[in-house]
Amino acid sequence: MAWSTPMTAVAGNVFTAAQFNQYVRDLFNETAPAKASAAGQWFISTAANALAARTITSASVATSETTTSTSYTDLATSGPAVATVTGTQALIAPYSAMANSGTGFSVMGVAVSGSSSIAATDAHAVGGPFGTNGGRVSGLFLVTGLTPGSNTFTAKYRVLSGTGTFVDRSLTVLPL
Repeated sequence: MAWSTPMTAVAGNVFTAAQFNQYVRDLFNETAPAKASAAGQWFISTAANALAARTITSASVATSETTTSTSYTDLATSGPAVATVTGTQALIAPYSAMANSGTGFSVMGVAVSGSSSIAATDAHAVGGPFGTNGGRVSGLFLVTGLTPGSNTFTAKYRVLSGTGTFVDRSLTVLPL
């Protein structure tokens, strides 16, 4: 918040209501509690002396589904997907229990759509050579280069070989 003229308090002078509102009340509207519009928000510095409220969001899909695609694709039940308002960055936390019919890797990546358009890549993916016994895997990745605004993060899936099975999939997004 910027003012065109600074105000100096002088003993014996009286503040007008307009001066009080501009120089005192409006400062309190720049604090995190004043900017919070919902429970569970956290605050991100968007510039020097500037805050924005962000909401951590999560989604999950419990359904067990498979793919043999070697490029990122949706499963029969797509997602999970999380829509949220971000700045130029976000932390993403994909998680899945996964297996593979052979010795190939099963991989869960994340694509971004909306204000941004970023294809799923192995740079922001979790996976491994779990074989038929399967395993659970999660990660935390910083996604940069986002266009600020409403962005949707959607889980995508692929294998290096074999048939990948994915169950109890979840995605949490911490917008920055």
